Amino acid sequence: MPKPLSLPFDPIARADELWQQRWGPVPSMAAITSIMRAHQILLGEVDAVVKPYGLTFARYEALVLLTFSQAGELPMSKIGERLMVHPTSVTNTVDRLMRSGLVAKRPNPQDGRGTLASITPKGREVVEAATEALMAVDFGLGVYDAEECGEIFALLRPLRVAAADFEEK
Repeated sequence: MPKPLSLPFDPIARADELWQQRWGPVPSMAAITSIMRAHQILLGEVDAVVKPYGLTFARYEALVLLTFSQAGELPMSKIGERLMVHPTSVTNTVDRLMRSGLVAKRPNPQDGRGTLASITPKGREVVEAATEALMAVDFGLGVYDAEECGEIFALLRPLRVAAADFEEK
């Protein structure tokens, strides 16, 4: 798909100007609009990189999480907790990975109602290749250096703490 033509102006800055004229200054409106646009841009870029591996970024994240676990497997509930997604999303993601032969599922012997998802050897190969490809494009953040990436992380951390993503220590 060809890239759309660039506008001769920043539409978010223009919206901010119009917003200010109508309702007064609200810097958070321009900030949230920029964050949402950045999310669209980044998700499009990373999804394009992992698509040749039969993945979306969400499926890639699940595979990475499984590779980080000692046994290469985790309860479905733990996957949802770590990825901060709804149980239905975890089931959908893992089922798609299973159909691709990248993940297997089995009953959790420690929890009669639970299910374990485990990465397969094919899943390990795919996640390694996809990771190399993502690192080659700096996860879509190549316009920033390491220090700026750290600043972005630090700027967004209070929002994540306020949303109770984790307990700040």
